[in-house]
Amino acid sequence: MRGIAQAATTRWGLPAEPVRSLVRPVWRGLPRRALTTAGGLGLLLAGATRLPDHAPDAELGRLVLRLIALAGAVGLAFVLDDPARNTTATTPVGRPRRTVLRLALVAPLAALWWAAVLLLTPAPTRPALGPATLEAAGTACAALVLATIAVRFTQTAEVGRSTAVRLGAAAAVAVLVPNRWGLLGTPQDPYWAATQVRWAVVLGVAVTLSVLWTPEPLRGRPRRPGPARPDPSCGRLSG
Repeated sequence: MRGIAQAATTRWGLPAEPVRSLVRPVWRGLPRRALTTAGGLGLLLAGATRLPDHAPDAELGRLVLRLIALAGAVGLAFVLDDPARNTTATTPVGRPRRTVLRLALVAPLAALWWAAVLLLTPAPTRPALGPATLEAAGTACAALVLATIAVRFTQTAEVGRSTAVRLGAAAAVAVLVPNRWGLLGTPQDPYWAATQVRWAVVLGVAVTLSVLWTPEPLRGRPRRPGPARPDPSCGRLSG
């Protein structure tokens, strides 16, 4: 029985014990300040919709939820910050699995936070939940893929600030794009369905690129051995 327990592995093919031992340090290493600040701001914005005597309409509610989703995504931009990046590169549990562990700890909290945001928003102000949640998921995954790119192609240990700036720039560009081709349409637009398709594409591309670029890049390609050259000294000795 002891041998069976010691041979127990996770679904990633590694011994379960190293992964379990990482849960506590990974939890302690999460950017709690950034996540708490972004989450608190989102809840405050959602609660502010209850302050007027008459609840705002769904159009204003859609704008508020988009701002809340952006605030939450800014917090998620710091999730991959790892001050000990250069000292943990050679641990038995590689970066992809450590990243999955971080996301596994954060994802349930993010889902609960979004549910709380929707509950705080009054019913007359709350837009359709499906499109609003799709936009929030796409924005969150866009922040994660920007952070993943920064980790993949730079040696910076903490990429949250630069990722948040890039995410803000992308949001500004999205505002400038006409609704006919952009991501910020409304149900009254004749191309509202196309807007949702574009958000689904953003979500799918962001998830795909995050999966592809999470592993560590190869530092160099192994050189192929060339053809063996005869040693001229051998001929001299034989003669």
